[in-house]
This record gives sequence, structure tokens and C-alpha cells, in this order.
Amino acid sequence: MSWIITLFAGAVGGFIGGVALSKYSMGTASNMLAGIVGGGLGGALLGKTVSGSAVGEIIAGAAGGILVMVVAGVIKSAMAK
Repeated sequence: MSWIITLFAGAVGGFIGGVALSKYSMGTASNMLAGIVGGGLGGALLGKTVSGSAVGEIIAGAAGGILVMVVAGVIKSAMAK
């Protein structure tokens, strides 16, 4: 059940990151997909350190989602130049 929380939080994080950092946005669907990937990674890496609480999993998923969305956006921007 915790992986569902982190993936959902990652999708939300990717969406919010795309809205907040429009310079790196790749479109809603791509931002959310990158967020899901980041949420899974964030949940796997950071979820263990926050003692498995639901709030910690949400934070880890959202942080991972935002991070992967921004990295993917930077790479996309660099390749477009």
C-alpha cells in the first residue's frame, strides 16, 4: 500500500513542479509521468529513512517526483538547444 501512496504523491509532485517551475515543464502528462518515476525512486530511497509513516512517504514521493521532473526538464531543454 505504501508504494501506491508514493507513486500518487510523485505524480502530484511532478504536476505541482511543472506548474511552479514552468521553465522546466514538459507538459502535464510528461510531468506527471516523470513524477511517478521520481515518486517510486523517492519512496524507495527516502521512505526507509522516515520510519514508514504515511506523511513521510508522501513527502518522499513528492520530493522525488519534483526532482525527477526538474532533471528531465533540464535535460529536455538542453537537448533542444
